[in-house]
Amino acid sequence: MFTLDVNMHEVNSMLFTHGKGVGDIGIWHKRVGHVNFQCLKFMDKQNLVGGLPKFGAEEVMSEVCEACQLGKQARHPFLTQTTHVSSKPLEMIHSDVWTTKIKSIGGCKCYVSFIDDHMRKV
Repeated sequence: MFTLDVNMHEVNSMLFTHGKGVGDIGIWHKRVGHVNFQCLKFMDKQNLVGGLPKFGAEEVMSEVCEACQLGKQARHPFLTQTTHVSSKPLEMIHSDVWTTKIKSIGGCKCYVSFIDDHMRKV
């Protein structure tokens, strides 16, 4: 968690320096939340980001952004109907063990669950 001091007049979230790489579109793509090139141009036109350099129409990112590619990957949906392997109660039991910082009434910090595959009872 972070505290917010509402009495401060201005807070700079980025340090702008002049030098090599400051105008790189890939760096600015990451700095402003992985936005696309059209959004960067819009931010420049509206003066929404201080220190944003002018990018030419021919400028493109030199490398593919790995974070953006991972975020765009699709995954298959979960099955809505599952088939139970067991044909009678107690034939297959699923179990899980976990710990917590909060102690139980008896002072325990570990929990175990057992689920019957056939009856789905916990």
